[in-house]
Amino acid sequence: MSILVTGAAGFIGFHLTKRLLAENYHVIGIDNMNDYYDVQLKKDRLAILENDFNFTFFEIDIANMDRLNQLFTEHSIRIVINLAAQAGVRYSIINPHAYVHSNIAGFMNILEACRHFQVDHFIYASSSSVYGANTSIPFSTSDTVDHPVSIYAATKKSNELMAYTYSHLYQIPTTGLRFFTVYGPWGRPDMAYYSFTRNIIKEKPIKVFNNGDLSRDFTYIDDIIEGIIRLLEKPPVVLNPSAPPPYVIYNLGNNTPVKIMDFIQILENLIGKKAKVAYLPMQPGDVKETYADISDLQNDIGYRPSTPIENGLSDFVEWFKLHGMNYENS
Repeated sequence: MSILVTGAAGFIGFHLTKRLLAENYHVIGIDNMNDYYDVQLKKDRLAILENDFNFTFFEIDIANMDRLNQLFTEHSIRIVINLAAQAGVRYSIINPHAYVHSNIAGFMNILEACRHFQVDHFIYASSSSVYGANTSIPFSTSDTVDHPVSIYAATKKSNELMAYTYSHLYQIPTTGLRFFTVYGPWGRPDMAYYSFTRNIIKEKPIKVFNNGDLSRDFTYIDDIIEGIIRLLEKPPVVLNPSAPPPYVIYNLGNNTPVKIMDFIQILENLIGKKAKVAYLPMQPGDVKETYADISDLQNDIGYRPSTPIENGLSDFVEWFKLHGMNYENS
């Protein structure tokens, strides 16, 4: 029996697959290897994973139902972890159709495969972006999330609704994870922490939106992976068709927002250079603050992310100085 990780060449998918292999799981990874950012970074992540004989990779787009059916027919897949998605809030304003292709059509295909091939547990990536214009701080999974402010956020909210429906109709155990600003080594070049680091080192200006009045619940990649691993073998319980569906959503965040100007100062100290800051107005689709209420996660599995921002950024900067300049944001 295998675990399927979609988006295995991506940032979170790479780290999760690496951890699963270390735990002696057999992992099937798929990824469409798109060029949203430097494909060489994805290839380099894959090269590390392919050193393990328990890893099998296929280049598959989850929007291709025929390829997915073939994969599920040929392999006995017990757990599906769907991390494949078109990422990026701002890019969703420029190219919304890419998000419908992957995050809606592709997500539906994965649900259908889970249904027809009777997987034991479906775990999927949602996002803190679903909270949108929410003004209740910290963000709780009990909050209403009916006001997304980007197409990306709308697709992630749609994923949660679709998963609920499949849990209700077919008793598929589903766990949705709202990730909060994930960062760390081997990260995405389009993310602010990556571009900030590059530009500070090269003594180029960094773009800071809303004139610096922003804060984010930055969550270190190892904390994200630990949360997924702990939930892996603990699917929501299937009771009977008349009971509530086996469906749950958790916030997976550090529960410690950091002001963006403090974040920049930490980077400056680690790099040993001052940032040249270009202050800009708030961008469409962006939000002023994110802050995860993780009480549900703590109550259900006794876990809370704990890596201080200083430690996580230190690890990232160390990696970046060795590898980060090799990759560009496409």
